[in-house]
Amino acid sequence: MVKKQSIFIYGKAALVVLTVLISGIAGCQTPQSETKTGESTQPNVVLFYVDDLGWKDLSSYGSEFYQTPNVDKLAAEGIAFTNAYAACNVCSPSRASLMTGKYPARINVTDWITGWKFPYAKLNVPDWTMYLDTAHYTLAEAFRDEGYTTAHIGKWHLGEEEVFWPENQGFDINVGGWKKGSPNRNKNKGFNGYFPPFGNPRLEDKPGDNYLTDRLAQEACRFLENTGDSPFYLNLWFYSVHTPLQAEKAKIEKYKSLVDSSYYQQNPVYAAMVEHMDLAIGKVVEKLKSEDLFENTIILFTSDNGGLLGNKKRSVTNNYPLREGKGHSYEGGVRVPFIVYAPSLDEKNKKCDVPVITPDIYPTLLDLCNIPIRKDLTGEIDGKSLRTLLHNPEGSFSREAVYWHYPHYHIQGATPHSAIRKGDYKLIHFYENDSFELYNLIEDIGETNNVIDEEVSIAAQMKMDLEEWIENVDAQMPTVNNEYNPQKRNKH
Repeated sequence: MVKKQSIFIYGKAALVVLTVLISGIAGCQTPQSETKTGESTQPNVVLFYVDDLGWKDLSSYGSEFYQTPNVDKLAAEGIAFTNAYAACNVCSPSRASLMTGKYPARINVTDWITGWKFPYAKLNVPDWTMYLDTAHYTLAEAFRDEGYTTAHIGKWHLGEEEVFWPENQGFDINVGGWKKGSPNRNKNKGFNGYFPPFGNPRLEDKPGDNYLTDRLAQEACRFLENTGDSPFYLNLWFYSVHTPLQAEKAKIEKYKSLVDSSYYQQNPVYAAMVEHMDLAIGKVVEKLKSEDLFENTIILFTSDNGGLLGNKKRSVTNNYPLREGKGHSYEGGVRVPFIVYAPSLDEKNKKCDVPVITPDIYPTLLDLCNIPIRKDLTGEIDGKSLRTLLHNPEGSFSREAVYWHYPHYHIQGATPHSAIRKGDYKLIHFYENDSFELYNLIEDIGETNNVIDEEVSIAAQMKMDLEEWIENVDAQMPTVNNEYNPQKRNKH
């Protein structure tokens, strides 16, 4: 049996991680290929996770303004899901869901960490777990227990204390993952967001640093150069395109010259940030190819929630034709790009219209790597493997519905609610006034026509399904706030 230890060394240069393999039995091999180009029953995995990227923020998903040729090429070589959803309308819950295969409500990570309480709102929001409990058997632990080298590079945002950071959640390597959910921008300490110095205790500044997204791609490439013969699971979780809105001046000027009044998306800084992200992915894919790893690597690309609209003073992106954006469980807040590339796929350059959701990533990646789910360690998981859809995008898929639970307020205007999508329909239950909205997403993707009064039987069944799910996952609910003050309700 092979025992693996990770040694973290911090110095003036970049973080150096030494992975020491101590073989307990001479000649014992883990289940991996003998060489990078050799036959292997254990594929590698790269998971690109983008922060706040909206459903319409890729060229291949319909953007006329943003340029994403590298991600588009992945879509052309794989399967693009058109009805893919984030597990939550904000970041931390979706990330916890991905790492556990469970709905955020089941693990009680239902808002971003550390969130807002809105003490004078109409409802009291319930306490939520502000970390990914190390008792959960994470996706990284599942891979590591099968002989994979596991690396996390980039945003984490799943706990304030170090005990909850990637190196304590199954990752041999952690570069850049800590408590913060956005680049560190503290002018008093000289930290400047996407530009150095980065002020990140897991990403020490290096001479020549220029832009955070580029640096993370460099770290991913460095990891790929040193994988040896071990199969690997690599998270590259970008901080982009989360605020602050910052990008290289040349790229900003490029998009200023391309703005067209007919485009729904018109922010040149955000466009430049999207391009930085796309170029970073291109660099990593090229490194996979140059290291003879690409043909044995599964790649999954998605986002943690919908695109941020911004406010009256500053527009960020535009999710049209979807309604609203980050913070809401209308389509603009939860529908996201979702692309899977795998060398074994029978179908390529295909679209799949079946609804899928973040917790599906956990069982899907394990299934594609022929790794069984350890139910004795995971307990009940909510995700379903998408393997059959990847081989037959137009085939059937045995799932009744997908769900959301957000018993919180958000500065983008959302109030506590839960939601269910079942077939063509989506039902949202708002708790402040105990009201319901029902939309036929096939006929009304923009959720403009509430058919709750017309589709009585469908609404009744979906209400029952939602209530049953809430009970099943033991979701915590908001309560009446005796301190409610209409004049101060938006104070957070």
